[in-house]
Amino acid sequence: MNINESIFACKLYEMEEQYGKLQCRIRACEYGGRDKIRTELEQARKEYAENTLLMEEKTKSCRSPAVTKLTQAQLEYRRKIDELKKQIVSDLHSDENSPEEDKREAGMLYAEFAMDFATLTMQQALISALTALEGQSGKTYSKDKIAEEAK
Repeated sequence: MNINESIFACKLYEMEEQYGKLQCRIRACEYGGRDKIRTELEQARKEYAENTLLMEEKTKSCRSPAVTKLTQAQLEYRRKIDELKKQIVSDLHSDENSPEEDKREAGMLYAEFAMDFATLTMQQALISALTALEGQSGKTYSKDKIAEEAK
């Protein structure tokens, strides 16, 4: 079986696409001006909001309690992080820094954390996929069969 026919082909493609966007956008913005950064940031926020909306709709329309619970956990994580990001600036405050410096430092800290978390999530995804494959060893599933069972 080649990678395009694998059980996880669609998810691997989505991950590859998102990683490509991450690399391209960050590199372009590091060397671009403020206008480039604002444009990319606006687009990324729009995509994030759309994705969040899709996840919320999924929780309302999904027939699988397991999928609903997992999606709700992802949404709760997003909400919790949004709350914490607002507190980071005051938690980092130093009398030697101006409010603008505190805000910049908090932004850099969170960006680093988010990238570390993404790396950890990739490791978790690998372990989850390998565990699922180990449990399925001996069985062969097509993408259609997986989609059918997910409903």
